[in-house]
Amino acid sequence: MQSQSTAPTDGDRSDERAPSPAVDRALRILEALVATEDELTLTAIAARTDVPLATCGSIMQTLELRGFAVRRIVGRSHLWRPTLRLYALGARLMSGLDLPTISQPQLRRLADELGVPCHVGVLDGSSVVYVAKAATTSFVQFNTYTGKALPFNLTALGKAIAAFLDAEELAPLLSDLKPGKGPKGKSADRQLFLDELARVRVDGYALEDEEDDEEIACVAAPIFGAQRKVIASLGATGFARDIAGARLNDVAEAVQAAAAAVSQELGHVAAHA
Repeated sequence: MQSQSTAPTDGDRSDERAPSPAVDRALRILEALVATEDELTLTAIAARTDVPLATCGSIMQTLELRGFAVRRIVGRSHLWRPTLRLYALGARLMSGLDLPTISQPQLRRLADELGVPCHVGVLDGSSVVYVAKAATTSFVQFNTYTGKALPFNLTALGKAIAAFLDAEELAPLLSDLKPGKGPKGKSADRQLFLDELARVRVDGYALEDEEDDEEIACVAAPIFGAQRKVIASLGATGFARDIAGARLNDVAEAVQAAAAAVSQELGHVAAHA
């Protein structure tokens, strides 16, 4: 990781690749305003976004006229900040969307690709609740359904969420770990579980391999929201010999791609290394 950020070079300027450079510049300025807790001068905005100062001034005046930004004049300095109109737009958008609806196309595509049922789960206390499912036409059906709740630490869906929770959010869950009932069930050991969550963060996906049910395995990846916080997980369930066997890498890659696509639909922007 670089110790400090540098301004984009001419070859890296995103507005040169964008179909509408003017819109690209305006969006970069909005992102810069929202990303800081401080008011910014026009010079600071231009430096952070690599937008020419004169162009930056025109964009800021337009944002002010449309109610997306306000300025405070101190002496000869004009200090800018965003307004809550951006929040109002986002709230209106989110009010018309819901996770099961947004995730269904990706679940359907993944289930067809892998030939196994796929699910989205959310945390409810120390349980994971299935809120969406895409089934398959196979005569073999698994005991999963929308509304089903399971101990979070016994499921790949739960592990994928828990691994990316803040410490204060994870702490109360660690006191409610359940021992696995399956042939590969693990004890309700706090440190053992924390070690597993550390591996999930490194791998980018969680694995449940016969921990709660014999011959059943699941691979799941986290779903992130617009604030880069984990809000759910997406997983594929099947026979352990398939899911956790030779196909594990392929299944994990497909699950991660589907979860990332849903995250993007929810407004998540992945952090760059």
